[in-house]
Amino acid sequence: MKILIMIDFVIAASLMDVIGSSDLQKCFQEQIRLQGQVRLLEHRVKQQQLKIIQLLEKKEIQYSNREDENSVIDLGGKRQYSDCAEIYNEGHKQNGFYKIKPIQSPREFFAFCDMSEGGGWTVFQRRSDGSQNFDRLWADYEEGFGNFVLKNGEFWLGNKNLHYLTNQGNYTLRIDLTDFEGERRFAQYARFRVAGEEHSYEMSCGEYSGTAGDSLTGGFHPEVKWWADHRGMKFSTRDRDNDNYEGNCAEEEKAGWWFNR
Repeated sequence: MKILIMIDFVIAASLMDVIGSSDLQKCFQEQIRLQGQVRLLEHRVKQQQLKIIQLLEKKEIQYSNREDENSVIDLGGKRQYSDCAEIYNEGHKQNGFYKIKPIQSPREFFAFCDMSEGGGWTVFQRRSDGSQNFDRLWADYEEGFGNFVLKNGEFWLGNKNLHYLTNQGNYTLRIDLTDFEGERRFAQYARFRVAGEEHSYEMSCGEYSGTAGDSLTGGFHPEVKWWADHRGMKFSTRDRDNDNYEGNCAEEEKAGWWFNR
């Protein structure tokens, strides 16, 4: 660096001998002008870079907001469907809320149909972001509650509706779990059924398969079946305790379920 500075100085001194001071001043002025233009261009480039970042962030927000768009799908009411499998078999492959009417149900109701993993899954519970309070009374769980409009809305379909739905055929229960890192696991149970109100919506199911572990029948170890097997359990809420625990599982867990202990 020292050698280069010395050379520059010598060249400048030599130039002073060759050209007049006015020409040298013009060169310096031109240099200052060009440096100013460079700084202006650098400023404009930074402004454009900032604008690009803002546009990308806006696009990302718009993309994420698609998850909150209205997800109700109207099929025109030309016919009634007893479950999401019928809708899927009719050729409708889009995830969303559809109107269904199980055979014994006195009315239609909205249910979220998941058309992935073979399609036709009728979703009866979604919990993802804590937007809904699941610490509710028996009547709420009986009728159903939550957001039946948004794609990622949380809800409980309703025990009455679950009874009408599972009483009309042979159903498989699938539980999908996703952790904070996006890893997904699932559990499936054959012959899932929910009894009627007179039996406090007792739940029954068959054998387990999947990757998430057996959390309903206690099949992961024979010594825990007495408390981890939920088959044959009546539904419990904080105001109607039907579990085998000396306390109230629903009150402690702050949610309704087919608790054992």
